[in-house]
Amino acid sequence: MTPQHASHETEQICTLAPVIPVLVIDDADLARPLAEALVAGGLPVLEVTLRTPAALDAIARMAQVKGGIVGAGTLLTPADVQAARDAGALFGVSPGATDRLLDACEEADLPMLPGAATASEAMRLLERGYTVQKFFPAEASGGVAALKGIGAPIPQVRFCPTGGVSAANAAQYLALSNTLCVGGSWVAPKGLLDARDWAGIEALAREAARLSA
Repeated sequence: MTPQHASHETEQICTLAPVIPVLVIDDADLARPLAEALVAGGLPVLEVTLRTPAALDAIARMAQVKGGIVGAGTLLTPADVQAARDAGALFGVSPGATDRLLDACEEADLPMLPGAATASEAMRLLERGYTVQKFFPAEASGGVAALKGIGAPIPQVRFCPTGGVSAANAAQYLALSNTLCVGGSWVAPKGLLDARDWAGIEALAREAARLSA
């Protein structure tokens, strides 16, 4: 998969809903009902971060949920890419980007949302062909003002800001012309997840799905 094709696929995924839930799952048994609640609430695109031992099993279970599009976050190495692909991930997300990681994604035909925090990083990814990128860590990197500033001289790139994005500031990011969607964990907070409050999570998802990009 070429970077241009990968970015086209990623753009299609990012335009399905205004918010991509960023999920840290410790218990794979929660994965399927969580995915069902989020999809029912109008958020079909799900990012499971590879930060726990249960993550790959969770991806495999979520991949069985009708209407869901499950991706793997925190991809750092080629081994992560292969493991995510084998588990059923349909796209990948990384906090940054290295040539080895991008090579692995292209070889595995895994659409990639590579991370960038500066104009130089965004330009380097654009030079390689990635026109859709993750702005991370969004708030720590200057937030809405920084992303707006980057967008002025580099309008070819569109972003999914993640990192400190919340229900309180998501709409400000989504109002930017260079924002396709946002990534955030607020739609599946640990308290509701631990309580198995699927109705509560679905309600949060419905609120997030009403935001406009």
